Amino acid sequence: MAMSKAAAVVLLLAVALVSTTTSVAAARHHRDGFAEVFDRQEADLVEALPGQPEGLGVRQFAGYVTVNQTHGRALFYWFFEATHDVVKKPLVLWLNGGPGCSSLGYGALEEVGPLLIQKGTPELRLNPDAWNKEANLLFLEQPAGVGFSYTNTTADLERFGDELAAHDAYTFLVNWFERFPQFKGHDFYIAGESYAGHYVPNLAEKIVEQNKKVHKSRRINFKGFMIGNAAIDEASDDRGMVNYAWDHAVISDELYDAINKNCRFDHAGNSSDFSSTGHNPASNPACDRAMNGFYGAFDHIDLYSLYTPACTANPSGTAGQLPRRLHRSDNGRPLRPRYNSYDPCLDSYAAAYLNRRDVQDALHANATGSIPYAWAACSDPLFQHWQDSPASTLPVIKRMVDAGLRVWVYSGDTDGRVPVSSTRHALRKLGLRTLKQWREWFTSDQVGGFQVDYDGLTFVTVRGAGHMVPTVTPVQASQLFAHFLAAKELPPKPIVA
Repeated sequence: MAMSKAAAVVLLLAVALVSTTTSVAAARHHRDGFAEVFDRQEADLVEALPGQPEGLGVRQFAGYVTVNQTHGRALFYWFFEATHDVVKKPLVLWLNGGPGCSSLGYGALEEVGPLLIQKGTPELRLNPDAWNKEANLLFLEQPAGVGFSYTNTTADLERFGDELAAHDAYTFLVNWFERFPQFKGHDFYIAGESYAGHYVPNLAEKIVEQNKKVHKSRRINFKGFMIGNAAIDEASDDRGMVNYAWDHAVISDELYDAINKNCRFDHAGNSSDFSSTGHNPASNPACDRAMNGFYGAFDHIDLYSLYTPACTANPSGTAGQLPRRLHRSDNGRPLRPRYNSYDPCLDSYAAAYLNRRDVQDALHANATGSIPYAWAACSDPLFQHWQDSPASTLPVIKRMVDAGLRVWVYSGDTDGRVPVSSTRHALRKLGLRTLKQWREWFTSDQVGGFQVDYDGLTFVTVRGAGHMVPTVTPVQASQLFAHFLAAKELPPKPIVA
């Protein structure tokens, strides 16, 4: 007789909790804990969402995990089980950037989740290229103050930076595994994009460090990470952004010359010394004027996806543009993409959807209605007060490579903000030996991009993709993800059916 899903979960929980005990008495002690864990999981189970189409076929959970009891900080998650082999598939945490942007509004609803936002009714559609076909998929809104995540201590919003964000994200994982112990032994990976070039390596290092200190029963089975169009080195990113705009005929020769004359970029790509505390390209009035001209050139072009339409109207029909989010050196503009999909206005649909009371009730979000602000894709207060943001995360990435983690970096080649050339310059600073030379990879019979293998790190480009690779090129992105998890080379030759 086939086992029901609920019965299977009960069995998995029993194995997860009892297998670590050393006696019958200890097993009895865990019995009550097992019942409590099961009840907590059931409380987070999402039965269905408004506008959810038929055929999802997987269980989803959502809710809060407390990361600081004293301050009242709690982070919101949304979790989808894999479409098959749930007990065998790895667990992958997805993080979007910002700093201060939501992994629900971007990653889950626009990129890699099994349910994607769309205009009209129904509000959601099934994603044929969802990443939970390859893994159990966990989305996290972090730090507190992003999306549905909150703190009861207002001063926290002015304290967050890279270090505290990593601390809270690690605490979330520890506590989430207590709620879902059946996933504790799974291979664990982290993926993300944009300012996740800070979030992901920092969290990776926190896990590696803590795994050395905690009892083996509390260790996370961490295997590696993958970051896309990632802010990892300001000097390389800033110089590359300007060069890319000139190379692609967006800015004039005069503006290009003015930027090069008045702004300092610390010789991006030419130095192996990435221990500097950084720089500010807008370090004088002449540079300010030149960079304002640079951003003005993108008023009607999507900096984050050069060849796809920009959103020119908000839901009310009036013209508007989303503020650009870049990292902190760029005149206070954080890394927040405008949309680069076939429908460039997805942000407004996601915001309208997630601010609905019936949607929040279904997700167990903002249950008391006490969060004093509307859900937003990015938190401006968090960004404006962001504390520590090192100019480069290359030292952290190098330490993670040396620690033996699987590290893949990918880049959509039509992103103008963290262009492929910036990432290539940054990776050169690592000084890694090339193991397998630059070469094509294929999606079906077409070139999907290029790949190169370094000693401990793989770099992949995705042809035709912008800053949010899975939004524009979902097939290539899911192919990339599957090969990353399998530690397998992307197809070097055309695949002919």
